[in-house]
Amino acid sequence: MENLHAACQPTADTLAGWVADARARTLALVDDLGDEQMMGPQLAIINPLLWEISHVAWFQEKWVLRHVLGRAPLRADADRLFDSIAIPHDTRWDLPLPSRRDTYAYLAEVRDRVLQALARDGASPELRYHALYSVFHEDMHDEAFTYTRQTLAYRPPALPAPPPLAAGGLLPGDAEVPGGTYLLGASPEEPFVFDNEKWAHAVEVAPFRIARGAVSQGEYAPFVEDGGYQHPELWSPAGREWRQRAGVEGPLYWRREGGGWLRRDFDRWVTLEPHRAMVHVSAYEAEAWCAWAGRRLPSEAEWEAAAAGAGPERRRLPWGEEPAGGERANLDGLRLGCTDVGALAAGDTPEGCRQLLGNVWEWTATEFAPYPGFTPDPYREYSQPWFGTHRVLRGGAWTTRARLLRNTWRNFYTPDRRDVWAGFRTCAR
Repeated sequence: MENLHAACQPTADTLAGWVADARARTLALVDDLGDEQMMGPQLAIINPLLWEISHVAWFQEKWVLRHVLGRAPLRADADRLFDSIAIPHDTRWDLPLPSRRDTYAYLAEVRDRVLQALARDGASPELRYHALYSVFHEDMHDEAFTYTRQTLAYRPPALPAPPPLAAGGLLPGDAEVPGGTYLLGASPEEPFVFDNEKWAHAVEVAPFRIARGAVSQGEYAPFVEDGGYQHPELWSPAGREWRQRAGVEGPLYWRREGGGWLRRDFDRWVTLEPHRAMVHVSAYEAEAWCAWAGRRLPSEAEWEAAAAGAGPERRRLPWGEEPAGGERANLDGLRLGCTDVGALAAGDTPEGCRQLLGNVWEWTATEFAPYPGFTPDPYREYSQPWFGTHRVLRGGAWTTRARLLRNTWRNFYTPDRRDVWAGFRTCAR
């Protein structure tokens, strides 16, 4: 297993529970939709859901059952139908996809065979590595299913919701982060990391001040009302080109009503909540707001320095080593949307930054690039094709699974994407 960090925890039993849980979440995110909704319109930013849930099962079958165990394909046509690398995006609506019933049967059979393999040989590092990878791959697609539902104005997913969270309000002010030598990237002691996190290396970071909270909707609205989308001097050349090409005149999913704003929350319009984190913004919009407000986006190294700290006490999670829970971070789809930026004080860093994990992904100023000595893992297409064209985001969103995240986890989208659950936090200039 060249270049694999395979000290795979959790235990085989816990991992088996995650396999079952991920598949249950996948089905919960689509099961209430009609057959026509499962295909949806052909758009560049989404996949047909019927195809995408099959791709999730195919990926797990390919890497666990076929790659590790040497099994024959469960479907003779699986590679022709579900290989995302080989199948052009625009053709996925025209494929001879199996029926919904047959698709569900395929998902169930792959899951059950993986569970049988873990019960039989759960001590195998290679089996556990690829089973865990397939769970995380499914978790990422499950997040995509939520923003697909938002894009297409489908009703909210039918997930159980906990009691409402108390209002948290705003969180003004900056946290002071001292300059010095910081580690950027994951350490070999981490049970599992993706190839783009390997490995921790020293970077010099100048002292900086970073906002304690993410930018809220109420803080973003004055930029819109001040004509921020119409002032070209606030936008980078790439941002101006994108805005003109895409016809962007204002925030996605916002509309004026009377003297205020409404935002579309899945299939309904609600009054804009001023204290909630701003979401569905591109990196270009975040940068334009920063130019208007006299701020800037943090670099990736600054974001990780604020989240993890420095030296031998470097933290795995912003608050320490304890697992994320509902009192520390808005994760796991528990609240079906964003919270106030001032909520969840139990997740603060020692310096006072809040919600560095969860609520919204946070754009950084850093282009997605390999760390020194990068070598791709067996799934070579995970990171390598996207270096140089994507932007790094950090921290996770309300729909991200907690088991996926740590301070070193790197997300990446093209800077024009605003359909995803992305917001931003800023630094003083």
